Formats: sequence, C-alpha cells, structure tokens
Amino acid sequence: MNAAVRAVVRMGIYVGAKVYFIYEGYQGMVDGGANIAEADWESVSSILQVGGTIIGSARCQAFRTREGRLKAACNLLQRGITNLCVIGGDGSLTGANLFRKEWSGLLEELARNGQIDKEAVQKYAYLNVVGMVGSIDNDFCGTDMTIGTDSALHRIIEVIDAIMTTAQSHQRTFVLEVMGRHCGYLALVSALACGADWLQMCVKLSEYVGPGGRR
Repeated sequence: MNAAVRAVVRMGIYVGAKVYFIYEGYQGMVDGGANIAEADWESVSSILQVGGTIIGSARCQAFRTREGRLKAACNLLQRGITNLCVIGGDGSLTGANLFRKEWSGLLEELARNGQIDKEAVQKYAYLNVVGMVGSIDNDFCGTDMTIGTDSALHRIIEVIDAIMTTAQSHQRTFVLEVMGRHCGYLALVSALACGADWLQMCVKLSEYVGPGGRR
C-alpha cells in the first residue's frame, strides 16, 4: 500500500497539484486538524519496502452518518480539497461513492449553517474520486492484481516453506487454509506455486459449475 501512496503523492506533485495526507482514513477526515497534512516529495521517501501504510488506517463509525460526512466535507473545504484518492476495499470505496453523491447536498447544508458562503458552494461544486482497490482477495475484475494480493501470496509461500520440512520429516499431511472470501485466486496460485498435491476451492465455485449453474 505504501507503494501506491508514494506513486499518488509524487505523480500529483509532478503534475503541479498540492497533495495532502489524510491520516487514519475516514476517521482523520472527520476529525480534521493535524490529521490532514500537506505531503511533499521527501515525505514518501524510503517507504517502498515498509509494510502496512505510513498514513494509517481506521474504521470510522462517524463517517457512516450524514453528520460525520458533513464534518468531513467541511474539513476538506477548509483546505480546498475536491479530489480524493481512496485506497481500500468494499467498505472504503462504497463510502467514497456515497460521499461523492452527497457532496453537493453537503455543501448546501454547510452554506445554510453559515459554515461556508455561496461562492464556496459554486467553487467547490464537484468532488472527484479515484478508487484504488486494496484487497488481498484479488476479486476486482478489470485489474491484473489488487493492492495487497502479491504480499499475501508471498506470505503464504513463506509459511509453506516453513512447514514443508516438518511435513517431510514427520511424514504427515498438512492442510493449509488461506483467505480469499468468494475468490479462489490465493488458493489456486499458492497451490500451483508450491506444488500442492491437492486443492479444494470454495464451495461456491462448485455450485457455479454444477447442474444448471453458470459455466
């Protein structure tokens, strides 16, 4: 994920945009203050090899409410932000889409409350959102690999390598369960990569290709 953060920041700066970090996800957007800070070229140096994300991540119940999204909109407007790049899964991207749809209504409500003027409503009338899928499941069509999938696959192979000698020395069979929700990518590719003797994909795949199912 840090590679994606670095790419967004540096490309934004390259094209002349002012780029901001929003720390702790939507929670930081709702809380505002120091959670929204300007990024520069050096702020994303030496992070490619660092796991996780330098800007943090957090679940935010407040953003699920209109009141919370109103606070988030106000905090963005204070800095003139009308373009968002959101990295996350289904919940994060669904929230971003809802925020985009409500944007004009949120601005009008802020104007009625006296928090912004009519000129600001016109100036910041549109919110542009770019969604980058962060999911180890690799379950988003139209993209080669979602952010996190490659790292997850790497860890799976590390674990398999670690237990392989034990399995051989004790002459025992090991069953390894991997994540993936409704997508069997991690199971299939890790099985191919390690030369597994047997692979069971999720039940839903069997249902899809069963009698009367989609083929």
